[in-house]
Amino acid sequence: MNGSRPVLLFDLDGTLSDNYEGISRSIRHALESLGVPAPDETTLRACVGPPLRESLARLLPSPDAAAIEMALAAYRERFGDVGWRENTLYEGVADALAALASAGARMYVCTTKPAVFATRIIAHFGLDALVTRVYGVDLAGTLDDKRMLLAHLLATESLQAARSIMIGDRHLDVRAAQANGTRAVGVLWGYGSEAELEGAERLLAAPPEFVTLLD
Repeated sequence: MNGSRPVLLFDLDGTLSDNYEGISRSIRHALESLGVPAPDETTLRACVGPPLRESLARLLPSPDAAAIEMALAAYRERFGDVGWRENTLYEGVADALAALASAGARMYVCTTKPAVFATRIIAHFGLDALVTRVYGVDLAGTLDDKRMLLAHLLATESLQAARSIMIGDRHLDVRAAQANGTRAVGVLWGYGSEAELEGAERLLAAPPEFVTLLD
């Protein structure tokens, strides 16, 4: 591999794949189990990206720790069964990552989705042969803050922050990059707006543009 090339750190939901159907249906299932009305589509779409505990806390009428964990358990019951498969790879992602791998790019996934699900999804789409490792959170919520998760990834893999690029669709990705000294690139096909991605050095309009990150 060309050592001068950047290391690419990809977010998952809203960047590589669209898991909105599985996430939204599993949130509705969780709220229904607690007798809470389902929110509207705009509110549900805002739940793609942030840590799930934070989203559930906003959706529950009494967001105490016990209620959040009950809702989370109901969510994972459905998501672990069918929700993770209610997922679509964005058009052009597989070809772009394959081209990057052929060019010698070193790639990781950095997501606040639990690692057990993220790893399963990456393998489901056949991307596991292209990325070095998937970094996610554990079921207890350790490293739910993406700033901490990215710091953990950089330290574990002994990566130079200045030679690494965090690529994602939400402000959480940009904030994590800024906190850790990596470069930030935003994608416009996910769940964050262009305004939300302020601070990113570049904005990509479509997945085939991933290959330009090695330039």
